[in-house]
Amino acid sequence: MGERHEHAGWARHARGVADSVGRRSGGARTAIVDELAALGCCASPQELHDRLRAEGRSVGIASVYRVLDELSGLGLVQRVDLGDGVARFEPIELTGEHHHHLVCVGCGAIEPFDDPELERAIDRAAGRTAFAVDGHDVVLRGHCSDCAA
Repeated sequence: MGERHEHAGWARHARGVADSVGRRSGGARTAIVDELAALGCCASPQELHDRLRAEGRSVGIASVYRVLDELSGLGLVQRVDLGDGVARFEPIELTGEHHHHLVCVGCGAIEPFDDPELERAIDRAAGRTAFAVDGHDVVLRGHCSDCAA
């Protein structure tokens, strides 16, 4: 439940940032920001469009792309590449917290995961390089419990 609250804070922040730079405050942006906050993980523009339509919201696919581009340009969402050629986007958390992704190669299901031990190992590995690491993504591929059965 705390995670939902954190994402609600992201939605308020995202709307505030977009408003502060003079972006038009329309129903499409509000709907997309709220949907991203509710998901808390990555979604493609088409997936967002489909979810909004299923909820009875009339947001066009072009508006979804436009709003995601706007939010990305403002540093509010990040593009997630899971290796399948589909662009997905997810909120950039205010706290800097992030998660990684498990991807089922059978059905395409995506599950977020975090692992503090993995984060420490990544930090140690980055510290052993002369490269200034600004971020990282981890995608693990395998079979979900349904596909593995």
